[in-house]
Amino acid sequence: MSFQQGLSGLNASSKNLEVIGNNIANAQTFGAKSSRAEFADVYANSMNGAGGNAIGIGVNLAAVSQQFSQGNITITENAMDLAINGPGFFQVTDGNNPTVYTRNGQFKLDRDGFIVNNQQQKLMGYAADNQGVIQSGQARPIQLPTDGIEPRATDRIDIEFNLDARAAVTEPATPGIDVDDPTTYNNATSVTVYDAKGQEVALTYYFQKAATDDWNVYVTANGEMLTGMPQSLQFPANGGNPLVPAGVVTIDIPATPAGTPQTLPITGVELDLTNATQYGASFGVTDLSQSGYALGQLSGIAIEGNGIVMARYSNGQSKPAGQLELANFRNPQGLQPLGGNAWAATFTSGDPVRGAPSTGNIGALQSGSLEESNVDLTAELVNMITAQRSYQANAQTIKTQDSVLQTLVNLR
Repeated sequence: MSFQQGLSGLNASSKNLEVIGNNIANAQTFGAKSSRAEFADVYANSMNGAGGNAIGIGVNLAAVSQQFSQGNITITENAMDLAINGPGFFQVTDGNNPTVYTRNGQFKLDRDGFIVNNQQQKLMGYAADNQGVIQSGQARPIQLPTDGIEPRATDRIDIEFNLDARAAVTEPATPGIDVDDPTTYNNATSVTVYDAKGQEVALTYYFQKAATDDWNVYVTANGEMLTGMPQSLQFPANGGNPLVPAGVVTIDIPATPAGTPQTLPITGVELDLTNATQYGASFGVTDLSQSGYALGQLSGIAIEGNGIVMARYSNGQSKPAGQLELANFRNPQGLQPLGGNAWAATFTSGDPVRGAPSTGNIGALQSGSLEESNVDLTAELVNMITAQRSYQANAQTIKTQDSVLQTLVNLR
């Protein structure tokens, strides 16, 4: 027995305790991965490499291996928090140094609209053009737009409703309608459309029964009757979809009269009445939509499971503002830890394989969630007790060796 074995054992146990202590310290660190101390025995080599009675001379630390198992995913209800369920890493950059990789999804928006982490590193992905089309290719820092979404003039109106076949005829002897006299029509509904400047125009539809299975539709814009009215609706005897018109009709919405808030004319609007029905049931509108909208300002974002960053606007519209790109490695244990919940690629890890979430061998993205550390605190505490006992045992071997030498010194 020599002091070397005991000293190497003390050193190994100390390193093991350091690894365990680091794991315990990061038990509450989101995206952190536990490590494991791996040891190897040490033997002295003879000149010819032979020797059947070799005694080991101790132990050394062979590696500190990171364990990239999945951590639990916890719900945070913060849209900017992201978790990866499965393999993969977020790519972040400070703009100067090489890209680094992280599993910590605690992101925020900075003053310039970039998505950043606590180290002010920018999250990388694909940009989107003004129409919201994702531009796949080289990843770059994702920046949310600061401008609003431009207004769009209405060019189509779809309306789906049922007219009561039991209703009485309300068309007067002199064809026409008095919007202020409810006895001249049966039912009415309205919808708001938009001109090229995003200004609102109120359309009202009046349904007047002219005869059995025959209805007149009048449309007013801001109280003014549109030209070409009424539009005839003729239903088959069974009350199904109208025979007339057979398809969409085109209407023109004039500008508002002078002296009132000016709206622009909206021409060539397609009006689809083909989904109307006439059954023996109360009047009811089941769908009413139009294609225009007003100017909208950015009001929030949502990140979907496929990594697409949806920008939401105050006018109710939304469009993609980018898409996250994740990276995966053939050998994640070869990554170099940098601190700050980040790793760097090395020759051992291999080159990153990049792609959108849920594609290939890349995990899915979960918004409003964070991945907890994969440290098993109970197991680490047990490991710490074992390492402590090992440290005490190695100290005891040194004490015993000292006692043996003292005995030799005391020989007379």
